[in-house]
Order: sequence, then structure tokens, then C-alpha cells
Amino acid sequence: MPLATRVAEELLRRIQAGDWPLGHRLPGETTLAAQLGVGRSTVREAVRELAGKGVLAARQGAGVYVTAVDVDQSWDDVLRLAEVTLVIEARTAVESEAAYLAAQRRTPADIRLLRQTLAAREGARGVIEDYVDTDTAFHRAVLAAAHNSVLLELFDTFVPRIRQAMIAMLRANPAPAESDDAGHAGLIEAIVAHDAELARTLSRAHLSELSANFAAR
Repeated sequence: MPLATRVAEELLRRIQAGDWPLGHRLPGETTLAAQLGVGRSTVREAVRELAGKGVLAARQGAGVYVTAVDVDQSWDDVLRLAEVTLVIEARTAVESEAAYLAAQRRTPADIRLLRQTLAAREGARGVIEDYVDTDTAFHRAVLAAAHNSVLLELFDTFVPRIRQAMIAMLRANPAPAESDDAGHAGLIEAIVAHDAELARTLSRAHLSELSANFAAR
């Protein structure tokens, strides 16, 4: 994600947090640049981005003012979808290897957690946000079963970046329940059976399908 877009998100977050209420003037470029640790040109670009979404308005000779404290959700979705393919590529590298290791290293406690998180995932389909969170818990359980703290940390860095994009994708294109659940159940059985190659293949196939669904949006 471009630096200016990240700065725009931070400005929007601060606006929504009440740092600059509706109708108030933002600090000048120099002040904002110092606060955010970026250059003035980056601040200027971020302001233009928010102005294009109706959140800010520049008044000649008077500064930049807050004209809205909210933005259409689709804009947030677009920001995240712009990088989601790259995130899924990184997830594939991490999770397919973790699945391979999990099949070699899993313990009875790991298997219990995998089955519990899969059941929770299957029971959460009625609410998309809950479903995404339980799906994340399942995949994190696979990482935990690999018993590699570095891989687990890497996975945790992906979660905030992909959650909203996953929600947006499922609202527009719900995943087929039966085939999706079967794929996750199959991954558990491969891990239970110590079939490391199959576990890696199933993990990669699932994320490839996820990437294709995003690309089709």
C-alpha cells in the first residue's frame, strides 16, 4: 500500500476518533508531517486522497477543513483489495509450509483445537464477520500445530490487513459452504494422518482458490 494511502487512513482514523471534529481545520502540512513522520508531499497527497472522498476540503487561504467524519465502506475495501493478492501470496508461502510441519509435529491437543475451531467456523456462517474471525482462528490453529513461533508471528501480521477485504469479498461472493468446509476438514485429516505433502497441497489449493475469488471481484 502506498505511503500516502497509509497516511490517509491514519488521518481518517484520527478524524473519526475526534482529534479534528466536523468543521475544524487540520494542522498545517509541516505540523502533520512531523506528527506522522513523513514528508510534506506525502501529507499533501494523503489530504488530496481524503478530499476526493469528501472527508476534507481545502479552502484557499484558510487551510484544510473536515467536511465529513465517515467515508463509504467501499473505499476502505478498495484500499485493502489493492494489496490483498500480495498478502495471499505471502500467506500461501507461510501457511502451506506450516501445514507441512503441522502434519509432522501435531500433538493431540493441536488436533483437538483444530476440530474445535473448524466446528466454530462451520457454525458462524450466518454472520460474515464472525465467520471470517472463526476462519482466521482455524488457520491460526494450523500454524500453532507447526510449533514454529516465527511462522506464527508472520501469520499474525497478515490478519489486520486481510480481515476487511475478506468480509467485502464474502458479501459480494459467498463461498460455497459444502466444498469449502470439506477442504478444511480434509486438511485436518491430512494433518492427523501425518501426510505432510497432502497437507501442504490442500493448504496451497485453498489459498489459490481464495486468491482467484479476489481477482474475480
